[in-house]
This record gives sequence, structure tokens and C-alpha cells, in this order.
Amino acid sequence: MKKTLFNTAMLSAAIVLGTLTGCENDSPASGEENEGQGDGREFISLTASIPDESGTAGNGGTMAYAITHEEAINPNFSLNIYDKGFSLRSARTARVQGSDDGKELYNIQYTGEDGGVFNKYQVKGKNNYFDTGQELELADLIGTSPRWVKAAEGIGVGVHLTGSSTVYEGTAPNHVFKYTRGKVRIALIDLVKANSPNSTEFDFPFPAEIEAQGYSVGRIDVPVLNEDKTKIFIGCNVSKVDPKKLSYNASGNPVWASDNANINLGTTTLVVDYPSLQNPKLIYSTVSKVNNHSYRTMTQHVGDDGHIYQATATSGQDILRISKSTNNYDNNYHFSLDQALGLTGTRIQAFRYVKNGVGVVLYNIAGKGGYMALVDLNTKTATKISNDYEAGLNFGQYQNIAVSGDYVYLPLTPTGEAGKLYVINWKTKEVIKGAALTGQSGSSYIGSY
Repeated sequence: MKKTLFNTAMLSAAIVLGTLTGCENDSPASGEENEGQGDGREFISLTASIPDESGTAGNGGTMAYAITHEEAINPNFSLNIYDKGFSLRSARTARVQGSDDGKELYNIQYTGEDGGVFNKYQVKGKNNYFDTGQELELADLIGTSPRWVKAAEGIGVGVHLTGSSTVYEGTAPNHVFKYTRGKVRIALIDLVKANSPNSTEFDFPFPAEIEAQGYSVGRIDVPVLNEDKTKIFIGCNVSKVDPKKLSYNASGNPVWASDNANINLGTTTLVVDYPSLQNPKLIYSTVSKVNNHSYRTMTQHVGDDGHIYQATATSGQDILRISKSTNNYDNNYHFSLDQALGLTGTRIQAFRYVKNGVGVVLYNIAGKGGYMALVDLNTKTATKISNDYEAGLNFGQYQNIAVSGDYVYLPLTPTGEAGKLYVINWKTKEVIKGAALTGQSGSSYIGSY
């Protein structure tokens, strides 16, 4: 295993202080903080994606705007984030994370000239986001389009699987499949100091007998740090080919047919030690075979009980549990969204643990529509929360769900259309259709922080 250390020089305190002194602050005075949320939070940041120059929806960048709780629950408050918002730095839709108190946003630019560059913003209200200037270049560690999340408060983890290739022996027409394998790259990100205290690189650790059956992993994502801060758990996108079904492409290269329909390997999670990033191992669920790598939304969370709850997003309907005592799957636990809602074909696209075993999920049914539910992970029950845009919603790019006190904030806009900010009291299940959200062609709201 290759291991590297990486740090960036911080900006001098004098420069930062001077910049901060000259920065306009639109925040309310301390006595004006919102009390409705119960945690003293000032702002909820909303984000939306915009199209690129060719008009491809959600592919051209990210806008942000910070509102108060009172504005969030006010149906007479209207926001056009596309005209009034702040543009976060990124050539394409950014991978945005936020602090628990909503005071900071973190972003790693996605592709482009500055792909892989970390930026940090202080949230001052409205479109006033103060760029701290604490840049961190991560492209050499995890690429220019890394998958990354806030794995715990103050701690980011970026991951990337690269260089996946198939090794074979022999000559045409009798090539023999050996394995398909890529390299795992992981980098820790100190979100407070904006540096990377550790990184590593190693071959994906499938056992040889599993690789020989045609199994490989093409993507890893949504790393989470356990309660004891001793292990990082990383979701994996497992696929399979049939080593016996050989054909040749137009260039004469051997190709083995997909065999994903016959995957019998359980949902797979990569585990490494924290903070050393050593001792990679794989754990497997026996109650699910669906991938757990998600897409843009964090779908693994540490519960109040210390266990990790992991959704099989974005094609599964399961929530699995990783035991705090064994750091392995608790295969006696299985939450089925289908069963909880009495439906067939639900697919979780976003999952957020809230508190006391309660979570919120955004899902579709057989790949269509956009629906919401509150789930009780203790009783394994769910309550659907209806919304006015179900048929037209697509949560494929949804990135984050803000929770503050008793409230969950869900901006809902079909692509190119107007919508509403839904504010849900997760304790009482009261639904508030709050702020009006203006639409724009090729654009949609993708998260709250």
C-alpha cells in the first residue's frame, strides 16, 4: 500500500483578519437569531444547479442563497436563486457540504481547470458567502472529479477509484479472463484548517477468488466515519462479467459479457482504519445485494445509538445497519422501504438520519417521480409525506437535506419549473409549504444546508 502525507500552507492570520474586517456582514444581530428551530441557527442555505452552455440540465454550476427559518416557512417569500444567488466555484455542478450549524459551506470543484480544488465559504446571509481563500489542491490525491463528503463534523473524506482495467491471458480467439481491478485513492480533509493530513492509494482489495468470478468495483463513494472515529466505511458499486462469455469488439480486443443479473455477492462496503487509512478490508451484507455507493447525496449516517445506517442508494430500497461494536454488518437488521410503505419498486435516492431513530428519505418508484417519507428505523415503519410535484421531480442530483431542531428543509422543483420549500416537523409530521422557488430552464434546486 502506498501512503502519502499532504499539507497546504495556510493564509497568514494578518491577511485573513484584514479581509474579514472589510467584508460586509448582513447577518442579524445576536438577539435576532431564530428561535423556531431550537438550535440557534441563523441561516439555511439552499442550492440549485444550472445548465451548461449546451443547455444540458444541471451540468453548468451551482448557485447558493441563505434564508432564515422565518423566510423558509413563509409562503409569501419568493426566491429567484438564479438571479440573486451566489455562484459557487466549479465548472460543473459542485459537490457541496456544510457544517452542522449552517455557518460554513465546503466545496471541491468538479472537473475543469480547477477540478479537485477545495474551497471554503462562510455563510453571511442572502447571497453573501465569504470565500475564506483557504484553497486546497487535491487533484493529485483524488483526481479532478473526486467523490467526497463530510464524513463527520469538521472531517471530510475524498475517495476515487481509478485505473480500472481488465487483465487477461492468451491469444484470440481463446483469451482467458483473469480479473478487473482499479486503484483506491483516499484523502482526509481537515475542514477547519483546510489541509489534508493523510492520504493513501492501494489496489481494490477483492479476494482473488472473487475477482476470478468476474466481480469488480467501478466506483466508490459516501465515506462515513464511525462514532468512535476509528474506521471509515465507503460504499461500493459492484459489477460482474461472465468470464466464460467472450467476444471481440471492433478493434479486436476481448470483451466479456455483463453478468450483473447473477450477482450473488452481498452489498459491499470498503473499510479502512482512521486516521491511518491502513488495513483495508471488505464487509458484506447477507440481507441485500444492492449497491450502496449513492450518487451525490450522503446516504450513510451514524445514529444516536452509535450504529451506522446505510441506504442502498440509488437503486435499492434497503436501509442496512453496521454495528458499532463489531464494525461489521448487523445482518439481523433490515429496513425495507417497500414493506414500510406497502409499495413495490421504491428506490432510495437520498437519505438523512435526523434523530431518535427517525430519518427522511427521498425516493422514486421504478425510476419515476419524486416522493418523500419519514422513516422510523426502530419500528421499521414509514410515513409518506405528499408533495405537489411528485410526477415531475427527479432527485438524481439531490445533494443534501438540512436538519435544524425539529425541522427538515426540502426544496422541491421539477427541472425548469417553479416549486416550493417544504419544511417538515419530523416530530409532529406537520408539513409547511413555505417559500416559493422560482424556476429556470434546465435548472432545479438540489439541496439545503
